[in-house]
Amino acid sequence: MSNTTKNTAASSEKYDGFTDEERAAMKERATELKTRARRGPKPDPEVDVLAKIAEMSDSDRAIAERLHAVIKANAPVLSPKLWYGMPAYARDGKVVCFFQSAAKFKTRYATLGFSDEANLDEGAMWATSFALTALTADDEARIGALVRQAVS
Repeated sequence: MSNTTKNTAASSEKYDGFTDEERAAMKERATELKTRARRGPKPDPEVDVLAKIAEMSDSDRAIAERLHAVIKANAPVLSPKLWYGMPAYARDGKVVCFFQSAAKFKTRYATLGFSDEANLDEGAMWATSFALTALTADDEARIGALVRQAVS
């Protein structure tokens, strides 16, 4: 195949770098910022987080509701907020952890993620996200300990 043919073939394929789901998440983030700016001071972002959780599929919603309760009980210093359309928990406005539903990017499991604001450092390598398909009492206890460590 000549260079001209390769270039023509490459230019006829459209690739903009983002999936439909990624573009939707960016649009959700822009909407979050606009909504916050319109509301003025002291909005209650937990209302938005609970509404987002209520919209989730049954399996994602069950996990998100339990995570919300575990995070609030173990790290009351964190404030719930939406972040790219996902429930997130922040300290001083900076996201420490977040819940990504399986449906968000059409994955086979939900994710509990921690940002670089979380104090989870352990040597030269540590986990920053965890796959979730369900939550047991043991899982909730482990998550509670991780969240407490994250805000320590």
